[in-house]
Amino acid sequence: MTPGVSALWALAAVQGVLFIALILRLLPGRTRRPPVAPRITPRTDTSVTVIVATLNEAHRIGPCLEGLMQQPAPLQEILVVDSRSTDGTRELVQAAALRDPRIRLVTDDPLPPGWVGKVWALETGLRQARGEWVLGIDADTEPQPGLVPAVVDAADALGYDVVSFGPRFAGQTDAERLVQPAMLLTLVYRCGAAGAKDPPPDRVMANGQCFLAKRSVLEAHGGYSSARGSFCDDVSLARHVAAQGARVGFLDGSNIIRVRAYSSLREMWREWGRSFDLKDATPMWRRWFDVALVWSAQALPIPMMLVLTLTGAVSSLGVPDAWGAGETAFLINLTALTVRLLMLVALRHSYVERGWSFWLSFLSDIPAAVRLTISTARQPRAWRGRAYSELEAAT
Repeated sequence: MTPGVSALWALAAVQGVLFIALILRLLPGRTRRPPVAPRITPRTDTSVTVIVATLNEAHRIGPCLEGLMQQPAPLQEILVVDSRSTDGTRELVQAAALRDPRIRLVTDDPLPPGWVGKVWALETGLRQARGEWVLGIDADTEPQPGLVPAVVDAADALGYDVVSFGPRFAGQTDAERLVQPAMLLTLVYRCGAAGAKDPPPDRVMANGQCFLAKRSVLEAHGGYSSARGSFCDDVSLARHVAAQGARVGFLDGSNIIRVRAYSSLREMWREWGRSFDLKDATPMWRRWFDVALVWSAQALPIPMMLVLTLTGAVSSLGVPDAWGAGETAFLINLTALTVRLLMLVALRHSYVERGWSFWLSFLSDIPAAVRLTISTARQPRAWRGRAYSELEAAT
């Protein structure tokens, strides 16, 4: 067997193992729960405090506040915890408070050492919350009618102490829809699909844009302090409380919440790309294993199939054994590409607008894998306009 054939068999073996690992992660998604349905009628048997962390969010907080003001009971109060915005955010919140007395503007204390700003704002809100449940909502989200009673219904029905909800993305440009779905799919490949039943604590996924927790459970486990230095605070917190025995879930919230998280492809690449590796919630060896899996099963199938075909490796490398190696490698990559395209179909409901760029987003799999690799290798030092020189590990 020539070195070329040996290398091809070795590559096929590695890709085969990683593909099997991917299938094992995706299999629970076959029985995933359907998207949570909105509930328009109120609930009066419990109470919810919504916490919105803000820092210069004047350009996007309006739809968030409008959506929250339309929510019925059990919504008791809306605490907008602001970190001394200078762009008019505070004035917008104060004006909204005149229309809805449930809204209250809170200013957090100066950021303590070792805390990320958003997490400190959430902790500040938790300390003032009165509701039985605490619901973290990001300022860039648009809550749909019936969100608040729906999320409590879902938590009660499934026995969750903590549960977050994946959104439906709206208002993206063609350029964003060409890249963002590929980046999103890396999360599915690494953690499984929203609605999958009972993942192990170290694989729990979460979304801080809509994050519900029993206040008593949060307080029993130190509030948000376990995620104080984390740039993926939602996942860090969810995995922390899951490891302590709390029941934690991640459900499809595409019918109850929409999000326009970033204003451009450049901002999305920079801001989300810094944290979507989940380094603060995942051991280093597993992060790099996941990077290898994404490259092997998502980014490389099309290039590998082209190389194998153009070099003639599928049919002949000049020795009798070459056909088996090339054909095996080609089949593995073809199967991985088929799974990739099926996942694109499955993701379509997570987008309000799709168009040609969404359906061609598989062409951005290599850039998505590159961004994941860069994010995994680097420790963020800035976030949303704040610089962080030293942070405690949140793991």
